[in-house]
Amino acid sequence: MALIAFGLIAAVVILSAMFVIVARNPVHSVLWLILAFFSSAGLLVLIGAEFLAMLLVVVYVGAVAVLFLFVVMMLDVDFVELKQGTLRYWPFALLVGIIFLGELALVWAASGQLTFDSYDPSPGAATNAEAIGGVMYTQYLLLFQLAGVILLVAMIGAIVLTLRHRPHVKRQDVGHQTARRRGDAYELKDPTPGQGI
Repeated sequence: MALIAFGLIAAVVILSAMFVIVARNPVHSVLWLILAFFSSAGLLVLIGAEFLAMLLVVVYVGAVAVLFLFVVMMLDVDFVELKQGTLRYWPFALLVGIIFLGELALVWAASGQLTFDSYDPSPGAATNAEAIGGVMYTQYLLLFQLAGVILLVAMIGAIVLTLRHRPHVKRQDVGHQTARRRGDAYELKDPTPGQGI
């Protein structure tokens, strides 16, 4: 059963990854990418790495929302046109939901037959997260820090690429704010009695 579940979920991962590249609509590509991430998380559960599966779902599927925002900001996707044909996508959405439920059922059915030779289930033994953290912060500490620096540079690059100066949008000018003097902020008036300002 575990071998059948692995084969089916791996086929879903390969097909969804292929459709990420083939799809012409960027919104469809993002949806296929989410399916690929969820299916990859199912493969991780099959090999006993539940912590990595949870990280894949939380971090990467959460990052897909940022990716989707980046695509929308760069390509100016017309949402009015997308919303007009939403009813015709219901069969496709239902098919994707059935695939999700089928993968969950496969992983649940195969979980009773899985055997992990390297996993120690005794009380007090190192958990999955502790084992990963011990390896990551000892042997691969430099690579882990370099990956963080690369992601930081990529995030700054994405912000710089999508930053647009629109003419009718008020923006903060820090230099102008800090260079302002007290006399520029207010004006003293000395009105005569009976006369408005």
